[in-house]
Amino acid sequence: MPTSHDPIAPFGGFGLGLRRTHYDDYLSGPGYEIGVPVDFVEVISENYMVEGGRQLRVLEQVRERLPVILHGVSMSIGSARGLDEQYLRALKRLEQRIEPLWVSDHLCWTRTSAHNSHDLLPMPLTEEALSAVCANIDRAQEVLGRAMLFENPSSYLTFPEDELTEWEFLTEMTRRTGCHLLLDVNNIYVSARNHGFSAEDYLAGLPLDRVRQIHLAGHDPATPERDIIIDTHDREVADGVWDLYAKAIAMLPQPVATMIERDGNIPPLADLLIELDRARGIASEALVPA
Repeated sequence: MPTSHDPIAPFGGFGLGLRRTHYDDYLSGPGYEIGVPVDFVEVISENYMVEGGRQLRVLEQVRERLPVILHGVSMSIGSARGLDEQYLRALKRLEQRIEPLWVSDHLCWTRTSAHNSHDLLPMPLTEEALSAVCANIDRAQEVLGRAMLFENPSSYLTFPEDELTEWEFLTEMTRRTGCHLLLDVNNIYVSARNHGFSAEDYLAGLPLDRVRQIHLAGHDPATPERDIIIDTHDREVADGVWDLYAKAIAMLPQPVATMIERDGNIPPLADLLIELDRARGIASEALVPA
């Protein structure tokens, strides 16, 4: 049965990742010369799970002006040995300090008992793995005292033991735990191209009422030497991802937060704001009845 936590209310804002390159832009004031507002920022949780320092001070200052989302990369929700309790306590302290819109992480595993890979490693899509994931989500939500969001991964391989599609896995995960979904549209596009399934079937198979946020990002396209595409977050959102985003927005039954993710080759903030404005325009058009 799902753990008992208040559901996460829909929020339809448009935001960016808070990166160190842009700290001064955010601290200088809410108005930008091209006139495109940012409704929220998302931060990598682990970068701020400390007791002090400039990064945490900046985050607290930004939080005075804008809502913040905490997005983790090291919870390792797929770990067979359970979650790191010290990690959960540190995340709880940050959550209490920042009071974020919500807390999210990835459907993946990142560590063993002795080693953290710092990579978002793929899950076998089996009933055994689903049970472990749901037990870990229940524990994380119990510690945090709130429902969480979990992001669909990009993937480059499948397991012969797989018993479920990824969308079936995510659907059952939300049903059992009461968690919500962070829908990474670029990851769907990447995985669909790499594995040959329909991105539209993926969307149609999800519990779309559980989606609260969308990520948009760039990827490294296939080459003659490499027939897979790779999720890199180091370039502009591709046209195919924008098209899939429009389809997703038209299918969703509630407003969702949309964010542009950029983690490499980070451009000036004004360039990202132009992309964010494109997301606003596509979402607005997608919601117009045909």
